[in-house]
Amino acid sequence: VQLQASGGGLVQPGGSLRLSCAASGSIFRIDVMGWYRQAPGKQRELVATIINGGSTNYADSVKGRFTISRDNAKKSVYLQMNSLKPEDTAVYYCKAERVWGATIYGMDYWGKGTLVTVSS
Repeated sequence: VQLQASGGGLVQPGGSLRLSCAASGSIFRIDVMGWYRQAPGKQRELVATIINGGSTNYADSVKGRFTISRDNAKKSVYLQMNSLKPEDTAVYYCKAERVWGATIYGMDYWGKGTLVTVSS
């Protein structure tokens, strides 16, 4: 299983970005998909998660500004980020939790990060 994230870049404060992450491999189901981030000198932290049924969970710091969504048919998760702040600057990682497939039994996978820089 591989997770390919894209959509990072440089944006001014108040701007928007949309991150995408697609899973590849022989996958039947992904129970939870999510986004995490790690700023320089800080630990990796949860940004948002979405379960297979659509329920979402957000970090308090991004509530009302970020929206997570998923497309199960495409095995993809998205993160729409609005009203970006300099403190949102970080490497963003997607994660697929409890992945089930032909030879996969409830494993977790991380994608390589994509850098988001919020600066004027």
